[in-house]
Amino acid sequence: MISFIRGLIADTTETSVILENNGIGYEIFMTGSSIEQASRSDQEIKIYTHFHVREDLIQLYGFLSRDDLEMFRLLLNVNGIGPKAALGILAGLSADELRFAVLSDDIKTISKAPGIGKKTAQKLILELKDKLKLEDAFEKKLAHEQETAAISGTSLHDGRQEAVEALVALGYSNTDAMRAVRKVTDVSPDDVEGLLRAALKQL
Repeated sequence: MISFIRGLIADTTETSVILENNGIGYEIFMTGSSIEQASRSDQEIKIYTHFHVREDLIQLYGFLSRDDLEMFRLLLNVNGIGPKAALGILAGLSADELRFAVLSDDIKTISKAPGIGKKTAQKLILELKDKLKLEDAFEKKLAHEQETAAISGTSLHDGRQEAVEALVALGYSNTDAMRAVRKVTDVSPDDVEGLLRAALKQL
């Protein structure tokens, strides 16, 4: 019903922002990191929204990227996961991390999210795995890294992605492989072999 709202941050709470648009203040529930990021802006911001309706409740859930909104809606399709639980998962894991955790059967990583136990994590993986593709996960991850690099004025290369793929081939989970490669800062992004050696030390 409401795809997005553009406006100024009028106020924040621990769990939501009040976004003013044309004299109306919309309370939008978001993750803590998104609230912090949004509150730093003194200009109009665009928040992608999910309109949640129950018999006794109407709420807006918001995200700073369309990708996070799509992952949120995917999580809502899992039996037993409501909006608060889905938001909790995305507060602990980025959309990229969640995709790789699902694709690599990483129950441990998913069950770290607040309110998500081992059984719920297993169910989540079971219900979402056939809806995600590894190729798409890598493409989105690379696109996000390039966006971040463009903002910071640096460029990224494919060496890191190749190093992650090599680690996965060695039996490590995608989530662990991504984190290990990300920690390597003293090796050229072009040096796949060097990245791989350094990442293995992290693991």
